[in-house]
Amino acid sequence: MHLPINISDLLHSTVVETDRLEFKASWNPESTLRTICAFANDFNNFGGGYIVIGIEEKDGKPVLPPIGVSLDEVDRLQKDIVRICSFLKPAYTPIISLENYQSKNILVIWVPGGQTRPYAAPATLGKDKEYKYYIRKASTTAIAKNEELKELLALTATIPFDDRINHHATLEDFKLPLIQSFLKEIGSKLLEESRSMSLADLCRQMAIADGGNEYLKPRNVGLLFFNEQPEKFFPYAQIDVVYFPEGEGGSNIQEKIFKGPLDHQLRSALQYIQNNFITERIVKLPDRAEARRFFNYPYDAIEELLVNAVYHRSYEIREPIEVRINLDKIEILNFPGPDRSISLEALKQKRIVSRCYRNRRIGEFLKELKLTEGRSTGMPKIHKALAYNGSPPLRIETNEDRSYFLVEIPIHPEMLPTPPHSPEVIVQVTDEVIDQVTDEATVHITDLNDSELKLLELCLKKPIGRQEILTEFGHKSLSGSIRNALKRLKEMKLIDYTIEDKPTSKKQQYKITPKGQAVLKSRRLRV
Repeated sequence: MHLPINISDLLHSTVVETDRLEFKASWNPESTLRTICAFANDFNNFGGGYIVIGIEEKDGKPVLPPIGVSLDEVDRLQKDIVRICSFLKPAYTPIISLENYQSKNILVIWVPGGQTRPYAAPATLGKDKEYKYYIRKASTTAIAKNEELKELLALTATIPFDDRINHHATLEDFKLPLIQSFLKEIGSKLLEESRSMSLADLCRQMAIADGGNEYLKPRNVGLLFFNEQPEKFFPYAQIDVVYFPEGEGGSNIQEKIFKGPLDHQLRSALQYIQNNFITERIVKLPDRAEARRFFNYPYDAIEELLVNAVYHRSYEIREPIEVRINLDKIEILNFPGPDRSISLEALKQKRIVSRCYRNRRIGEFLKELKLTEGRSTGMPKIHKALAYNGSPPLRIETNEDRSYFLVEIPIHPEMLPTPPHSPEVIVQVTDEVIDQVTDEATVHITDLNDSELKLLELCLKKPIGRQEILTEFGHKSLSGSIRNALKRLKEMKLIDYTIEDKPTSKKQQYKITPKGQAVLKSRRLRV
């Protein structure tokens, strides 16, 4: 068996934190069993851990090149691991993988957080076995005592929602191409084996299904990542992006909904926001050669905040993640609020350290996809991005019941909507649009002819189709001037199709984009 993770990423801690790793130069059954017990208890909901046999450890880091394990030992060690795990109470079996790294064989024991915790292991493997509950403290395995023991015992049958079995689904709800695409992206050797092994064995090895052969069922995390329509099982597992071009009090509201596997909807929503709402301003300074560059909103901050919302929201609550884009701010709302281990005072600080994570497996998958780092590094990254861009500080809001979590990213002060008395109004565009449309960093209202302006005004009221355009212009067919106007507006990203994936559809209509609305607004401000 191979791990659903790249071995190089594992050893160099680019995906898995060091306190979820334990290296052993040689086989020690007693200490290994205690560590398996601790990882299975997953006291902090981090997602279990990995024990690597055949690599020496120094200060929590692997000493390379590896010592390795001889092939003669492999079969004996695998049998011994199964033997010692039979002493765990209740029963638990980890996943064992033989890996090759730097021309050496190493044995990796993957221990996902258990479904029937708490687990106890004998302190020694002698005849008189005294059972203890073990947990991880930083990078060491320790006996749970006093308050820790009480808290661990309280976790009985308390499995995070994303790691629970879904009794309403079957393995047929998994899409193998999605699983294989994931394995390919993270560089797992399991990809090659997946082409010949059964779906049941593949799902067991990835820990996205659980149960006996007669009742093997998907876990929720598997359905969220490897089903094309997870909203069938988790209503409103989606991201809603809502734009208020006239402010929240206006009558014009544009909404785009992103559904599908979690990583797909997350990436699509981020791409949409970056393409349509992130703009850059370049200010040339008279006393220096380099211009000053800044954005209305730093993309890195928005990316981190939206990833955090996907990571930490509850998929039991039937509410979507909502991104609200206003004229002077972007808000991201998700339910519920942060864990109670984080005080309201701590929320105001630049570093938030969570006592536990709501969705341990979702976080693990997002880290493997390099979409998040985890371990409370998000807030420092967000504040750093805002400060570097010259943006105002982040605003965070929740309530005593922690029923919601709202973050507000204020717009850069120099990118606030232009006041009515301004003599010149320029619409800023992103670098991506610049590359595709024009070599200039701005689009002026004076660049548009009368036909183009009229089409923009028509689209502002509502999406319009071909027949409506002909009626408004008094034509029987689309003339060359109207065709050219539509083509040019589309190229400048001022209008777009309502059915993006079917440009020639009979039901196709044209709608105005946020950039197009800004151009029309600048025209009204100049009149």
